[in-house]
Amino acid sequence: MTAEHVRDAYASVAGLYIDLFGSSTQVHADDLALIERHLTIRPGRVLDLGCGPGHLTAHLRSRGVEAAGLDLVPEFVAHARSAHPDGDYRLGSMTDLDVEDGSVAGILSWFSTIHLPPPGLDGVLAEFRRALRPGGTLVLGFFEAAELAAFDHKVTTAYRWPVGEMSARLSRAGFTETERHSRPAEGTQRPIAALAATRTADPRPRPPR
Repeated sequence: MTAEHVRDAYASVAGLYIDLFGSSTQVHADDLALIERHLTIRPGRVLDLGCGPGHLTAHLRSRGVEAAGLDLVPEFVAHARSAHPDGDYRLGSMTDLDVEDGSVAGILSWFSTIHLPPPGLDGVLAEFRRALRPGGTLVLGFFEAAELAAFDHKVTTAYRWPVGEMSARLSRAGFTETERHSRPAEGTQRPIAALAATRTADPRPRPPR
């Protein structure tokens, strides 16, 4: 599945998506609390990758965070700029962040990796690590399941991950898990999970003997 396919799929339902999910009041209180615990970082820039309508970016900014939103979908970015004119919202891809190495204090990836085929996840996590400063924080939300599997998401094909497997992927990418958050299915809502993790420091080169 290409990024262009995901972009076009969300563009086709952008208005409905904004109505359903375009406010932080529509986010579960436990999820907001997790995000705030780990990403109310000052000083330093926090990127909300796959920001959609921009509501979580705006929520972080309301807490004094230097947050910026990035999304593939022009309709989402246009809405975010209109709804939150004091914010910073840009078109772009999480697979190729236009930032210097180690220049970002935090990254929020709230269900923005769910459409990535599993082989593509490691490269994206590596890009997150490249952008983050040592000790910088990543908060990653995703759909949870006992086994890694694709499913028919309402917009386009998505993937559910066991929490342990996602944590292992983060570890291999150079992150240390700091908090794990899960919520069981509620009504039509599938089980979800989120991991907070910090970027490990680069290993120091050994001095010559």
